[in-house]
Amino acid sequence: MSQNPFDALGGLDMNAILAQAQAMQEQLASAQQRLAEAEVEGTVAGGAVTVTVTGTGELRGVSIKAGSFDGSDADDLADLGDLIVAAYRDAKAQADALANDALGPLAGGLPDVPGLPNPGKLGF
Repeated sequence: MSQNPFDALGGLDMNAILAQAQAMQEQLASAQQRLAEAEVEGTVAGGAVTVTVTGTGELRGVSIKAGSFDGSDADDLADLGDLIVAAYRDAKAQADALANDALGPLAGGLPDVPGLPNPGKLGF
């Protein structure tokens, strides 16, 4: 006796589920592309150092205000390095927030489908 294994799931429309999954995949790819093209800036020390990163966190540029640092002073150069790191962290936090806004709605995956286990309850 041959039986359709999906009958036990309450007559799920697998084509509709697959279409929804494909649409979500396209939305995700579009959001990732927008993030790769977006740029945010992190600034410290009143604008003495500004770092530009993409929405995905890729470093695009570092700008240092003229006259802010003495290139021949070891302490100034050490401070400059610290400020660049701080500016990057500021920009990266903004990029992460941007990514969360863009990808957050897509991170939930498919909605609960009657008859299928909830992946969150299974530890996936």
